[in-house]
Amino acid sequence: MIQVQSKIIIADNTGAKTLMCIGVLGKNKRIASIGDIIIGVVKSAIPNMSIKKSNIVKAVLIRTKKVIKRSDGTSIRFSENAGVLINTDKNPIGTRIFGPVAKEIRSKNFIKIISLSSDIV
Repeated sequence: MIQVQSKIIIADNTGAKTLMCIGVLGKNKRIASIGDIIIGVVKSAIPNMSIKKSNIVKAVLIRTKKVIKRSDGTSIRFSENAGVLINTDKNPIGTRIFGPVAKEIRSKNFIKIISLSSDIV
């Protein structure tokens, strides 16, 4: 569960390291989970990259600490909150994605993120 002021790790190679959520996209949504799009401010970034500190960007959540229950009865939990920066066409900005990605991303139509990731959990 991600809400306003939550910090997330960026799991791609755009240059951003951490992001602070300033809004959740959706009608009257306050809490975001895996596959939801958030708007955030870059809090730390690698120097000399395209994404700078204090940029406002959109990101899709790929991992959360909150337990997710699946329809087959299993549940999954990650050790950190992580996201991937996206552009206005819902395509990832980076060319690599680090770490595992939940398979719920596929049902939210983020096929490009699934194809770039190495681990799908």
